[in-house]
Amino acid sequence: MKNRITVLLILITLFALPLSAAGNGPIGIITAMSNELSLLLENADIEETRTIGGVDYNIGTLEGQDVVLVKAGIGKIMAAAGAATLINEFDVSSIIFTGIAGGVGDETEVMDIVVSTDLAVHDYGNINNDGFAWDAVAGTDENGRIPADPELTELAYDSAVKVVGEDSAFKGTIATGDQFVASESYVKVLQDRFNALACEMEGAAVALVAYSYDVPFVVIRCMSDKADGLAHDTYANFGDTAADNSATIVMTMLESM
Repeated sequence: MKNRITVLLILITLFALPLSAAGNGPIGIITAMSNELSLLLENADIEETRTIGGVDYNIGTLEGQDVVLVKAGIGKIMAAAGAATLINEFDVSSIIFTGIAGGVGDETEVMDIVVSTDLAVHDYGNINNDGFAWDAVAGTDENGRIPADPELTELAYDSAVKVVGEDSAFKGTIATGDQFVASESYVKVLQDRFNALACEMEGAAVALVAYSYDVPFVVIRCMSDKADGLAHDTYANFGDTAADNSATIVMTMLESM
């Protein structure tokens, strides 16, 4: 009898392992700035807030889903730290990054939505006497891309269509670098090198961490500007509204999950 109980316990443990590995934890939702998180916090039922590394992680429910909401901070370093904490401390089942970005694609306009199919780190490379040479090694394939989860991408895109309409919702490459881009000439570089539709400062860092841990992720961005010479002024006028639009799409996603 004792041997049978031991075998049964072993079998239960073995069958339980894949369930844990599959990620049955809450959904991690991450932003860079307060205005990108505020609407989500207003609509969430927060049960607990844990401060880790000086960053608040808000644990609760939103649109019927268990979530952890965090404003990780601006730039790739803080975004990567936030993503790693969501995975290692909260065992999140997936990660959604929401916020604003600069429109890079000719077809995108201010207040349009771009959902990531993949991401690229546009400022990774080598600087020598001839200037900057981009290197694809920061990605997960030979093209320097980090693929987003296809199912989350489709769900996010469908949710974007519901919120802003089909003409204002796009899927494509998002380029990440530690710069606020306000340059027509650099927009052309991002178009030619990556065929990017948007540029921002965090998405690829979250993507690479999530990909490394085999956690599904997607990045949703609402265009606050066109990353051109007028970007700072346009951002000032549309940044908060764009942030709320992106958050609304996240809530629409959660309703469908």
